[in-house]
Amino acid sequence: MGAGKTTIGKALASQLHLEFADTDNEIERRTGADIPWIFDVEGEEGFRDREQQVVEEMTLMDRVCLATGGGVVMRPQNRQALAARGFVIYLHATLDEQLRRTSKDRRRPLLNNGNPRDTLAELMELRDPLYREIADHVIDTDSSSPRSVAQRLVRELEG
Repeated sequence: MGAGKTTIGKALASQLHLEFADTDNEIERRTGADIPWIFDVEGEEGFRDREQQVVEEMTLMDRVCLATGGGVVMRPQNRQALAARGFVIYLHATLDEQLRRTSKDRRRPLLNNGNPRDTLAELMELRDPLYREIADHVIDTDSSSPRSVAQRLVRELEG
């Protein structure tokens, strides 16, 4: 969360001449509701069910740079689909950087609990090993602009 998946994904897709897609945006488009509302009404489990269906479909697309929600790796089916059907880039941000980037964003249901630092630390502890398990490439995003991260990725992928 707050690693820059959507922003960097758009820049990377542009530089590689790929279509850009975002699983959260697709879920919102299909439901006509935003993610916080889905969490409120259906709970995290309901949201994850929708997310799994979208990941299953979108990982079958060709020539697409796909950004996913941060919790996508919690389901083995999602990890399997992502790892088997694409080149997975894990955009890593430190806890302090995630806090900085998400501090004013009220559209993140998992952080609306009063203690975002503890929540982000718990999520990182759970998710980081799962991302590293399926990642073909890991890149730190802390001290770089989204555009420079995308440029660095293109150089590393082509090199």
